[in-house]
Amino acid sequence: DRYKARLVAKGYTQQAGIDFSDTFSPVAKLTTVRVLLCVAAARNWCLLQLDVNNAFLNGDLFEEVYMELPKGYKSANPSLVCKLNKSLYGLKQASRQWFCKFSTTLLSHGFHQSKHDYSLFTIGSGNSLVILLVYVDDIILSGPNLASVQAVQTKLQSLFQLKILGPLKYFLGLEIAKSSRGISLSQRKYALSLLEDTGFLACKPSNIPMDPNLKLNLHDGDLLPDPSMYKRLIGRLLYLTISRPDITFVVNRLSQYMKAPRVPHLHVVHHLLQYIKSAPGQGLFFPAQNSLNLTAFADADWASCVDTRRSTSGFCVFLGNNLLSWHSKKQPTVSKSSTEAEYRVLSSVTSEIVWLSKLLLHFEVDVPSVMLFCDNKSAISLASNPAHHERSKHIDIDHHFIREYVQSKVVKLVHVKSQHQVADVFTKALPSPIFGKFIAKLGMINIY
Repeated sequence: DRYKARLVAKGYTQQAGIDFSDTFSPVAKLTTVRVLLCVAAARNWCLLQLDVNNAFLNGDLFEEVYMELPKGYKSANPSLVCKLNKSLYGLKQASRQWFCKFSTTLLSHGFHQSKHDYSLFTIGSGNSLVILLVYVDDIILSGPNLASVQAVQTKLQSLFQLKILGPLKYFLGLEIAKSSRGISLSQRKYALSLLEDTGFLACKPSNIPMDPNLKLNLHDGDLLPDPSMYKRLIGRLLYLTISRPDITFVVNRLSQYMKAPRVPHLHVVHHLLQYIKSAPGQGLFFPAQNSLNLTAFADADWASCVDTRRSTSGFCVFLGNNLLSWHSKKQPTVSKSSTEAEYRVLSSVTSEIVWLSKLLLHFEVDVPSVMLFCDNKSAISLASNPAHHERSKHIDIDHHFIREYVQSKVVKLVHVKSQHQVADVFTKALPSPIFGKFIAKLGMINIY
């Protein structure tokens, strides 16, 4: 398995529209992975992992693709070429054709494909429900009945060549540990590898990811002589945010300077690495004792960007005590007031709530209404009042769809004091005591 040769096509010589049309292939959303782990922990579902051998070779080609004879193949006629009927590694459309083959096969055997995450498939219901989640060639199987899950596993073995990896422990660099208390999700190995590669494995740890008094901008400090090093670091840190919501705000802020990074920006990256060193095994915990009710917190830091004066949005969505989804992002337009900035966040989190509510139906979790906590009373009034105000009539109409969900009681807006606003951790750098309090509320632990 470790030492193998593979015939690979020269995909870089393919011409769009002739040798391939579409190349996009859906993969499982990482929020869906967290939803699966959360529900599995609360309902004590089994979790199995499979891997497809040579997945891309299963795909059937729709286009006519010809390939030169491989080197070393002796032929009496040197002008002969190969016509490919099946996909090969290296082809532009290889991943798309594999997913097409896999999804078509599952649908023909009674599976239902989710319209809210095309990589999620279900079969059966109640005690015989089986959830299948696929990310390229990595597959997670889960359900309340081990016999039903193993029956699906046997069916897949008869259709594809699989590696049976047993209980879910390591998936896409995510370390998953299950016990009677719940399921923990971390990226300790990835974090330690990042620290080792950057030379920060023996650095002095920090208790916060960023100095709250520091104001970054585009122009202060000297330009870095090698910006590619900074960009690679930010890319690796972005992947770490899958299980580390505590660093999401800082990584989002630092990624805004990738075009022309400067020395102060690199110093903040180094400070962030010192924070990661303090607890590389920090991650999310999904307890077994948990209610399956959706709640959300939304907040905005008005005009926080000193270069553009745009606001920073932040929200987090919980299923019971489990953090499922979070967001930290600079808003695309300038807000004329803090109310407008908060109102835009309420609109964004409502979209996430609607999507999660529909996704949870595939896990047989019904969410009739959601509590949405906001610390701005004016934004709550604006979302609840259908009348246009002089100060709000310029807000785009697409943001007003939140009113429909408020009036239909799908979303219930609740005022929360600023000192209890958990979403603050996604909009600004906080001092150590407040930061530690909010991180605990996010359900983060270090099992190591």
